[in-house]
Amino acid sequence: MLDEFREDDIVRKVGGRFKLSTLVQKRMVALNRGARALVDLQTKDLMQIVVAEILQNKIWLDTSGNVQSVSDDSAKVDKLSALMRDDGGPSLDDL
Repeated sequence: MLDEFREDDIVRKVGGRFKLSTLVQKRMVALNRGARALVDLQTKDLMQIVVAEILQNKIWLDTSGNVQSVSDDSAKVDKLSALMRDDGGPSLDDL
């Protein structure tokens, strides 16, 4: 098991263990089907690539459960960071 999964930081970053599992599985499928890795690692271990993408805020699950990714554009990364802090519940505007 990767050490990153033993830490709660990655679980909180994604929004829970279920979301983490879903994100990892969906991204692994995409990489196995030929998707380009969003991080530059000297490994062919897809699990390490997915974990690095999560920790570097390169991928996340949107509200529909679809994997989303960002480029290195800082405005998108800032927006992603804000989304990652969201607990996924409805906003006050939605209530």
